Amino acid sequence: MILPALRCAVWCGYRRGLQQSQRTPLRQWMLRRGQNTVVAESGPSQTSAVTVPNAATNRIVGRWLVGCSGLVLGAIVLGGVTRLTESGLSMVDWHLVKEMKPPRTQAEWEAEFSKYQQFPEFKIMNHDMTLTEFKFIFYMEWGHRMWGRLVGLAYILPTVYFWKKGYFNRSMKARVLGLCGFVFFQGLLGWYMVKSGLEEKPESYDIPRVSQYRLASHLGSALLLYCASLWTGLTLMLPANKLPDTKRVLQLRRFAKGTGALVLLTALSGAFVAGLDAGLVYNSFPKMGEYWVPDDLLAFSPAIKNFFENPTTVQFDHRVLAIGSLAAITGLHLFSRRMLLPRRAKIAISCLTAMAYTQVVLGICTLLLYVPTPLAATHQSGSVALLTFAIWVLAELRKVAK
Repeated sequence: MILPALRCAVWCGYRRGLQQSQRTPLRQWMLRRGQNTVVAESGPSQTSAVTVPNAATNRIVGRWLVGCSGLVLGAIVLGGVTRLTESGLSMVDWHLVKEMKPPRTQAEWEAEFSKYQQFPEFKIMNHDMTLTEFKFIFYMEWGHRMWGRLVGLAYILPTVYFWKKGYFNRSMKARVLGLCGFVFFQGLLGWYMVKSGLEEKPESYDIPRVSQYRLASHLGSALLLYCASLWTGLTLMLPANKLPDTKRVLQLRRFAKGTGALVLLTALSGAFVAGLDAGLVYNSFPKMGEYWVPDDLLAFSPAIKNFFENPTTVQFDHRVLAIGSLAAITGLHLFSRRMLLPRRAKIAISCLTAMAYTQVVLGICTLLLYVPTPLAATHQSGSVALLTFAIWVLAELRKVAK
């Protein structure tokens, strides 16, 4: 009797040990295979599915963020067209839900037009505007605002879904919360910008326009949101290239980072050009009028004021930054040609270089032709395309996480 009982106890202990030893390798194998869920015992007779971030879920989140960055790009382009058509001040108040329904009846349109007539843009610039003309600029601004709401929903709703599904680790949770908060901040900043163009300024003889400082802040925050979303999305979607940690590779990474920062700074300087209509002065190239350096470059006092409020200086700065960006990108391309890089990285650098020369040509043509709206809108869109390729290059050259 003792011997069979001893054999039974040994066999049961062996089975329990075997089951426990198999759990951890099985779990690790499933994670390596990129499964979305693993099965964990929660009791003697019940199991529960636990979702964990892995290669498959990272690709899903990456595609979502790249898609969101595409919507932000659309908002930037639409905002540029709204600015070029001088439509941004047509909606004189801001409501999160109420304004989602545009005027429909004749009485509603006349009421909206009557509100617009009480502000400086109508009194000074558009006092002979008809209701039909007002409808055009109203729909331009309304479309821009509705697109902004679409961007907000595209960030917030999937965030809630992916959070519940367990697709985010702790680091990613902080990132997506930051992105969603930035979308909300961007909307508030947009209305703060519009308010600056609705204010009465009896001491000023200039045409009504939004503050170039607030315009640059609004564009800058949109570009930061775009860059953060695109960078995060690409790093989740694209496998990191295994580049050797040599001195030349480190130099290339630093060169690419500096070039990307210069491209971003050049795009921001374009906001001051747009805010001051600086593209309508000195419509010649490469000289500004008859001079390489115009004599009214530092006409304002104090001198620092010229860099943000003098149209001549603002255009001069944008030219210098654009030429500097082109030179930096050309240097990056030449430096990378002497190195053995992965195919995707070479393609990204080539696209960046080609877009840089295209953007410069667009800028020169826009200037020489006195800023026609279609060409100016294409030039503004080109700045974001250039920034896109710069981020792609940085994503391809990033370090492999250890």
